[in-house]
Amino acid sequence: MNKGELVQAVAAKTGLSQKEVNAIISVMTEAIEEAVAGGEKVTLVGFGTFEPRERRAREGRNPRTGKPMQIPATTVPAFSAGKLFKDRVAS
Repeated sequence: MNKGELVQAVAAKTGLSQKEVNAIISVMTEAIEEAVAGGEKVTLVGFGTFEPRERRAREGRNPRTGKPMQIPATTVPAFSAGKLFKDRVAS
């Protein structure tokens, strides 16, 4: 499912217009991105948690040459599914 299909599904279930639903989803994802980029954790009870995670520096290999190289430490966004979400997918 892509964003357009998600907008259609939410619009069908809520009775809102697709334009309204698209705006809501865009603002919601933007708010989550801003919070996680700012170092905050965003928890949607039953759905899951978005959070920033630190990756430590490590040594890797250049795939073309095979020579060792340093991969710097970085912060990446992460999602952990909530129990209700996991249970629904598992059944």
